[in-house]
Order: sequence, then C-alpha cells, then structure tokens
Amino acid sequence: MRVTLREVAEQAGVSMMTVSNVMNGNRARVSHRTIEKVQRIADELGYVPSASARSLATKASRLVGLLVPAADEDSLMISPHTMAIAGLIERELRKYGYHLLLRGVAHPDEVAEALRSWSLDGAILLGFLDEEVGKLTKKTIGAVHVVAIDSYSKNPLTTGTRSDDFTGARLAARHLLELGHRRIVFAGPAFSGVGVVHERFEGFGQAFADVGAERPGLVEAVNTTYAEGRELGLVLPARHPDVTAVFATADILAVGIVHGLTEAGTRVPEDVSVVGFDNLDLCDYVTPKLTTVSQDIVRKASTAVSILLGSIEQGERPKQPVTVDVSLVERESTAPVAPPRK
Repeated sequence: MRVTLREVAEQAGVSMMTVSNVMNGNRARVSHRTIEKVQRIADELGYVPSASARSLATKASRLVGLLVPAADEDSLMISPHTMAIAGLIERELRKYGYHLLLRGVAHPDEVAEALRSWSLDGAILLGFLDEEVGKLTKKTIGAVHVVAIDSYSKNPLTTGTRSDDFTGARLAARHLLELGHRRIVFAGPAFSGVGVVHERFEGFGQAFADVGAERPGLVEAVNTTYAEGRELGLVLPARHPDVTAVFATADILAVGIVHGLTEAGTRVPEDVSVVGFDNLDLCDYVTPKLTTVSQDIVRKASTAVSILLGSIEQGERPKQPVTVDVSLVERESTAPVAPPRK
C-alpha cells in the first residue's frame, strides 16, 4: 500500500503542509532539524512523492516533449537516427529529474496544438523543416520553452543545436576526391532553400572547388530510408555506369545503397565507394563497415537538453544555434578508384 503524506506528517509530528514543503524543496521557512526529521521518516516509511501533486505544488510538470514528424501510417522506429537521439535526450533529462514524452506529428499544424495541450515545461523539435519551425510564434507555443535540433530557422523562440553539416559533407567529398574519385553521386532528400540537406549539398560541392575540380551534376533525390536506398543501389549501375562513388546524407540510406549495389552485382568498395552521414552503431554491423561522417549525437543531445533547461530554469538561451563539430570515420566501404575494366 502506498505511504501517504498524512502518515509521514503524523509520524514526524508536523503538519501536512510542512511535509509537502520539505518534499517539494520549499524549505525556506522550515528548520534544518525538521527537514532532517521529515526526510528520515519519509525514507523509513518508503514514502514516494506523487508526481502530479508535486507538479501542482511547484507549478511545473517536469515534462519535456520530443516532437518528430511522422505520417499516420509510419512508425517512429523507421529512423535509427531519431531513436538514437531520443534515447540520449531521455537519459540527459532523467539526470535532472525531467520526464520525456515522445510524439509523432503527422502535420506541421499539430506542433502548436501538441505544445499547448500537454502541460509541458519544454519541448524539443527534431526533424522539422525550417519553414515549419519558423512559423511558430509566442502565441502558438504559449509558455512552453522550445528548442530545435538540426534547424537553420532564425526563429529566436527555437534556438537550439545542430551539426556542422557543411563541413561534414565537405570532409566526405574530400575523402573520396583524395581517393581519386570524380564521378560521385550525391544522394539525399529533395531540398529547397536553407536546411540540413542544402548545407550538406553545398559542403559537398565546396570540396570539388577546393581541388579545382568540376562538380558533377549527379544528384539522386531519395527519402532517408533503407528501402529507398536499396532501390537506388539496384538501378545505379545502369543509370550511372561511370559512377565510382556515392555520398549519402544519412547512414540508413547509405546502408540501403550498399545492399542494392551488391544485389546488382556491383562490389563495394572495389567498384563503387559509399560514404554515409551520422556514424550510428549500424555502421559497424554491416558488411563492408561503413565510412561515414560522425556528427557526435551524444553531444548534440546533451547540448539540446542543456539549452532547454537553461531556458526553463533561468530564462536564458544562446542567441545563436550551438554548432557541434563533425569528423570523418574511415572504414571499409571506401577505397581508391579502380582502373576501368577491360
């Protein structure tokens, strides 16, 4: 049976209000001796404060929502990157006594509705288009503190963190160029204007400019899924017979491309090298192991939580997004360009 606040008060010989103040951290008017006594008796009885009661007392829910785009028919498990970030955010929030609520949002208009209806202290947006993030206003988000991950929106209400996408793609392309590749496909979601994929596309092109090489106009617009990567890999040898390398904007897409190429009879990396972006655990689980850009999602998640809690508890946030460094991790899916087959 659950131990009640009344039982602790009776055992300690104090009022229920005093016990409530001690349990909820409102201790300014409680003597040190009483605090110790109440805490000791609560521990002996196994008293666990009610989360809902604590929320009412402190006027804070200690709930943080993680909102991610998801069509009605899709599972959030479809994105390993999303789930990896979600797990890391939950771990960070748990350290500070906050709880995470994960919600897939099928339509951008539902973002504001979700923020207003959950009694959240804060929310983290992951994977939304900059156009969608930019539309959020003080009126639509209310009192909820909001941080955006991987956003290039200039909305001051959502300042958050992102990886150095430009540099990451530049490192990937430079690696392939140094291996002698020149016919390289850029594979990723269709884009327009500023955003994550646009930045990676620009960084990819800059690597060619760095060495005085002409950037090939080889762009394949595919969604960030294993299935679409595999489909691209299957048709790539016939569609681009002279291509010797592929840069994919996400690891899950790159893995699909590798498997599709293999099924089509193309060897990786002997015939075509492949580079991904993320450095998820799966890079070590596939054959060949995937060369990729590491964007340090551990630091990105912890930075997002730090910014959010700073906003919630101190009312402070950085004026500019915090950029997380990237690096190239070389594995087995890339090799020097092979001489033409006779």
